[in-house]
Amino acid sequence: MGVPSSVDAALFRSTLGHFATGVTVVTALDGDRPVGFTCQAFASLSLDPPLVMLAPARASTSWPLVAGAGFFCVNVLARGQEALSRAFSESGGDKFAGAPWQPGVAGAPRLDGALAWIDCHLGSVHEGGDHLIVLGRVVGLASGEGEPLVFYRGRFTNLG
Repeated sequence: MGVPSSVDAALFRSTLGHFATGVTVVTALDGDRPVGFTCQAFASLSLDPPLVMLAPARASTSWPLVAGAGFFCVNVLARGQEALSRAFSESGGDKFAGAPWQPGVAGAPRLDGALAWIDCHLGSVHEGGDHLIVLGRVVGLASGEGEPLVFYRGRFTNLG
């Protein structure tokens, strides 16, 4: 962007931590193997066409597998799914152990118990510092009942 940043990284993280976010797990199939990662940087982008935006870390080892599939599912986690969020935030291992799922519209895993599911075809990918900015074209979605899992000031919390 041309202008050197004098913003302290710890202050940046602390200040932006005051913006509460929902928690999602982005899933796909690598061949017939389910893959996925926890992603807090997620938002609705456009109604026409229906687009969502997510921002995986450049260092993610799961993102290239999801991108290679060409489709993915954004699973909006429900209150009480902190353990699932933590499991999918770890690198390596079988993240799907104890995480039952059903195939979505394009086959990407829809995690049982998630509050909502958004099935997407991979759109464009843009540079975004230490993250990537990914657009997904929504091809299917559904939601259930319950409260969302919320992350605020570095920890999980409840609404109200």
